[in-house]
Amino acid sequence: MELKPIKNEKDYQLALERLNLIFDAPVKSKLGDEAELLSSMIDNYENEHYAIEAPDPVEAIKIRLEDRGLQ
Repeated sequence: MELKPIKNEKDYQLALERLNLIFDAPVKSKLGDEAELLSSMIDNYENEHYAIEAPDPVEAIKIRLEDRGLQ
C-alpha cells in the first residue's frame, strides 16, 4: 500500500482497515514497517480529531465512587 497522510474520515477508515490486515506482520519486515507507520499516523489523527479531555477531578472521584456503590 502506498502510504499517504490521513486527511479525512475516509482516509482514517482506510488506514484502520489496512492496519487490521497487517497488524500481526513481523516487526522487522516491510509490512511491519508499514504497520508501525500506519499506527503512528492513526494515533496522530485520533489525537487531533477524537481527543479525550481530562475530566474534572471532583467529577472523576464521584463517578468512581458511584461505580463502586459508595457515597
